[in-house]
Amino acid sequence: MLKSVMIEIDQIYVPAKWRGTLDEAKVQEIAESIIEVGQKTPIQVRKGQGRYVLVTGFHRLEAMRALGEPRIEALIVQARQH
Repeated sequence: MLKSVMIEIDQIYVPAKWRGTLDEAKVQEIAESIIEVGQKTPIQVRKGQGRYVLVTGFHRLEAMRALGEPRIEALIVQARQH
């Protein structure tokens, strides 16, 4: 079982494949949910070259960034580089 950890948002690299898929309405919806009930599902990151690389949870990450949160709950997973 993986244990979630809190990671500084500015230490997470977002690969180019995610950047073009940003849906501002979805980010806003998730941000509102986080305000109401907190972050329910951790994002997933992998370690890579002295930083964390986003695997899943792009909109959750951007919602936390939009809320001005410095850290986000994450699972550190083993994932292939693409």
